[in-house]
Amino acid sequence: MAGFIEGVQRSQTVLFPERLEDWIGEDDLVRVVDLFVAELDLSALGFERATSARTGRPGYHPAVLLRLFIYGYLNRIPSSRRLEREAGRNVEVLWLTGRLVPDHKTIAEFRRTNGRAIRRTCAQFVELCRRIGVLKGDCVAIDGGLLHISVRGIHLGNPAG
Repeated sequence: MAGFIEGVQRSQTVLFPERLEDWIGEDDLVRVVDLFVAELDLSALGFERATSARTGRPGYHPAVLLRLFIYGYLNRIPSSRRLEREAGRNVEVLWLTGRLVPDHKTIAEFRRTNGRAIRRTCAQFVELCRRIGVLKGDCVAIDGGLLHISVRGIHLGNPAG
């Protein structure tokens, strides 16, 4: 196809460079998330399974799942299924998790069993962002949705709509 931009062969052996490190910039936000989670004492924060079990199949370290969860929070990816997809295709997430791809059920279970610890960790992360000047706290955004629901003739929601 002369005269057009041509792509590379799909059967090429190397898609990415040998090191994912080469794809992540020095000032990339995932580096902040990685350093933040590395400095946390997960047991003290209340994360379950912060130490590995002696028997059974090994699980994912809570730090890996927490990094994935914080990444999703920062990039507006709340769904466990979408986080699973991103872990398999997004270069930043591949770097952040060490090329691990937990399934959506594992991510959802982590969120369910560690809800309080995740909230404490996110509060610490927001505080860190305020200290380094990334988050000033001048503006508060609230997500508000307007629902129109009709149940047995009773209309709930905006009376004008």
